[in-house]
Amino acid sequence: KQARIGPATVQPARVAPIDIAAQAALLEALAPGRTYIGVSRGAWLEAHGIQPEAKPITALREAIAAIRYMLNGDEGGVTGEFYSLAEHVRAPYPLPAAAHIPVMIGTWGPKLAAVAGEIADEVKIGGSANPDFIPILTDYIRVGTERAGRPQEDVGIAIGAVCVVDEDGERARALARREVALYLPVVAKLDTTVDVEPERAQRIQAAVEQADLDAAAALISDDLLDRFAFSGTPSAITAQCEALFAAGATRIEFGTPHGLSPQHGITLLGERVVPAIRHMS
Repeated sequence: KQARIGPATVQPARVAPIDIAAQAALLEALAPGRTYIGVSRGAWLEAHGIQPEAKPITALREAIAAIRYMLNGDEGGVTGEFYSLAEHVRAPYPLPAAAHIPVMIGTWGPKLAAVAGEIADEVKIGGSANPDFIPILTDYIRVGTERAGRPQEDVGIAIGAVCVVDEDGERARALARREVALYLPVVAKLDTTVDVEPERAQRIQAAVEQADLDAAAALISDDLLDRFAFSGTPSAITAQCEALFAAGATRIEFGTPHGLSPQHGITLLGERVVPAIRHMS
């Protein structure tokens, strides 16, 4: 009755906008007023045999228009370069009772963040726990909010990454290093406040591709770990959250595996971390 639920995030190149809309309508029927729709350009698409759109920012803007058209019960169709709907197309399912299902765009880039400032409700920085990047993203978003004549506070900033919390902070950080290695070579290139040597990123990626996560983890320093994951004791993660909210984040997502065991990690987050930061969000 309280949890917010939604995908963070879906790529329209993988799931068609009409299907994203249908799934969003189903979620909204199960959790009225507590859902959202997260979309992004995505990563690793080519490695999985998925061809991304030639103009991903245009495609994402059109995808959101198509999703909202279906969920709003609009008429007249949608005409786009990548995603179009004929005039007669209507949702073959009950429309959500909610007047508006929030849309979140996942991005690190200035152009897509500006688009989010125009049309989205929230922007997510995925794979990051770095407070230094939040003011930069805020400036990116402001370009779009000013263009659309929207108040800056209309667009929230979510930040999320791998989370491993345990009373044994060192064991938690060791597991987090292995988890972070899976995505750090991608996101490190996007964070303009962090200088990761290309050679180090390549070595991490090569070790991951060879399924040698111990070797990959050994290449991740404490500073890199703290910028790209939540890890350690409950008090350490609470301190990370305090820095993120102080920098301008409006929501924090704790990613899997949550702890040395998922259940214990979720328990610690719910009993020790969330109560300590609830007043900040």
